[in-house]
Order: sequence, then C-alpha cells, then structure tokens
Amino acid sequence: MPELPEVETIVRTLRPALVGKTILSADLRWTRTLAAPSPAAFKKSVEGQQILSVSRRAKFFNLRLSTFNLLIHLRMSGDLLVKEGAYTPEKHDRLVLTLTPAPLPQGEGSGVLVLTLTPLPQGEGSGAREQSLIFNDSRKFGRVWLTADPDEVLGKLGPEPLEDSFTPQMLYERLHVRRRQLKPLLLDQSFIAGLGNIYTDEALHMARLHPLAGSDSVTAEQAGGLWRAVREVLEAGIRSNGTSIDWVYRGGEFQNHLRVYGRDGQPCPVCATKIERLMFGQRGTHFCPNCQTLEGD
Repeated sequence: MPELPEVETIVRTLRPALVGKTILSADLRWTRTLAAPSPAAFKKSVEGQQILSVSRRAKFFNLRLSTFNLLIHLRMSGDLLVKEGAYTPEKHDRLVLTLTPAPLPQGEGSGVLVLTLTPLPQGEGSGAREQSLIFNDSRKFGRVWLTADPDEVLGKLGPEPLEDSFTPQMLYERLHVRRRQLKPLLLDQSFIAGLGNIYTDEALHMARLHPLAGSDSVTAEQAGGLWRAVREVLEAGIRSNGTSIDWVYRGGEFQNHLRVYGRDGQPCPVCATKIERLMFGQRGTHFCPNCQTLEGD
C-alpha cells in the first residue's frame, strides 16, 4: 500500500496535468470502486466539474472540484494515470474520467508524459487532444468518493506529521493518552495520518524504540526523537519519490536507503547486529534487537 511519500509524489505529478481541466464524462467500470454516492448520482454530479486543485490528506488524494471533492484511496494495488488522446480502457481500469483537451506544445509530435506516455499519431504537432484520468486497480481494494463535505470521509484522520501544528509535545501527549504498543499505534490513521509499515519501521529504528514498547512508557525526550525520526524518514521518502517495493508503485528510490524494512538477517547500519523480523497484527515488522531494546528483555 502506498504511504504518505508515494501519494505525495503522485500528487505533485498529477497537479500540473489536471488543475484547470473539466470532467467531460465518467466511465465507472466496476461499481464497487465507488464508495459514495450511487453510480447514477456520481455520473450526473461529476460531469461538468472543473478540477480546481489536487492535494493529499494522509493517503487520500483530494481533487477539489467546482462544487464537490473527489477523494481516491489506492489501497493495496491502485494506480492513477493520465493519458493523452483517445483511450481504450484496459482490464483492471475501474474508473475513467475524460477531461477537456490539453494543448500540445508547438512543433511537438508526441503526447505529454504525466505518469504514462501514450504517443500521438505522427504528424499531429499542434492543437489539443482530450485527456483521460484512469484509476487502475487489479485487486479491487481501492475506493472513490464524491462528496460536498470531505470531512465525511477524512474527518477522523489524525494530524499530518509534516505540518507545523504537529509538535513533539503533541506527540508525547497523544502517546500517553492512547497507551498502546508503538507499532500498531503509529499505523492507526486516527493517531497520525499517512504512516504505513515501511516508514513506521524506519522511524522506530531511527528513534531507537522497540515496536512493541508501550506508548505510555515513552519519555518526553524519546517522543522528541520519534517526532524527528518520523519527519526525517517521510521527507527523505518524498525526496526519493517514494519506495518502489511492496506495491505496484513505480519510480521511487527510497528502497536503496532503507535501514531495517525488508532487511531481516542483514546487518543493522548502526551496530551491525542482524535485523530481525517479527509478525503481529498480520504485519511483518523489522527492527534491530540491539538498538531497539524492549524494557524487561
């Protein structure tokens, strides 16, 4: 599943391609992709809407339209693509939005690369071709919402870890209120928005905290270290365009800089102790037993 850095990377790629375009038509190819409203209401409401902005909240894409918000969550295998020109839907396409044409640069004879390149016929070097925004999802877990009130979907999410309002003191207080094991708590989107398995393991290692430690055992100093670690690994992930493992996401390089995630049996980059992997909550967790000790061990 894509985490905050992967979603942020896609948002930054989609934004210049989509902002200002108008949705001409909607082809909902698998109705259960749509969480709300009904397919008929969705088609009627979304057509004619202009895309005013493209942003992210946690792991959700938020396309702010003229009078609605189009929210998309990729879940395990979803992907968002923009293609130029006439588009023939493929097997795993769940939603195709046809958009107003995008002008081509003078003298250019191919489509504009957004996330996927679809060449134009030879000789077409000017004018405009319609675009398509495609939601492709082979495992069918992804979901789409069209709502006038995004808080109906996003309202229960926790703070954004990269915003100024997220402070070490806030994190310390929230850790002590919840009183849960650190790893599952950090994965809880109502606690902090956007973290997933990869960046949680990386942040806990950087902060030298055991993933099973009780959140209410974390000192104020340790909470400050965890706050810095969370922000550092997320910012590093964004700079690397995300991590290209554990999902269909392409183009990231952060997998080349991982400290512990997916490196069980390999030496810890800090102390050379072999990294271990344990399972709880149906998730694999990677940590260094020397750097990240559990009280009582």
